[in-house]
Amino acid sequence: MHPNQVFRETESERNHALIATTGFGILAINGDQGPLISHIPYLYDRDTSLISFHLVRSNPIVRLLKGGTLPATLIVSGPHGYISPDWYGIENQVPTWNYVAVHAIGEVSLLPDDALDPLLERLSDHFEAALSPKPIWKMHKLTDDAKMRMMRQIVPCAMQVKTVDGTWKLGQNKPDDARLSAGDRLCETGFGAQVAVLAQLMRDSS
Repeated sequence: MHPNQVFRETESERNHALIATTGFGILAINGDQGPLISHIPYLYDRDTSLISFHLVRSNPIVRLLKGGTLPATLIVSGPHGYISPDWYGIENQVPTWNYVAVHAIGEVSLLPDDALDPLLERLSDHFEAALSPKPIWKMHKLTDDAKMRMMRQIVPCAMQVKTVDGTWKLGQNKPDDARLSAGDRLCETGFGAQVAVLAQLMRDSS
């Protein structure tokens, strides 16, 4: 996380909201030869602080988890973008990158095999719901053989979150007029929805 405390947020509700709404992150676990990384879709239950996901059975992380629960970090990225020093309207500024990132820190373990089917149902239902009015795709559309082949290749996992830490680097260290000016100019670049969200966050920060 960014060392500047102006940008740091610990256990804030918007950290948890970003984890819950993003649904995709980078799982990092220490291995014998260095960090092991997996990019995973997941579900986050705020009430229980539980992140549920699955991994391919051949993933090196799975082999480590067979030995028991392990500490891990899930990195969730929010909007980000380049900030030109010309946009501040004040002198002696330098280029920078504004961004949002949240780390969920906790312990990961394998779940029993019988947890896989309901986990897959919950995952697909959750992400399919965002496609409304499209009808939700259901697991029963698979033949039994196809479903069994797929399920043999993956394992259910869960991460019990202990702490949540966030960086919301949005120009809070700049004068309000300079930060608002940069947010406006960023929005004018037309670089897409992500940059528009970042610009709005910059406008809303103080």
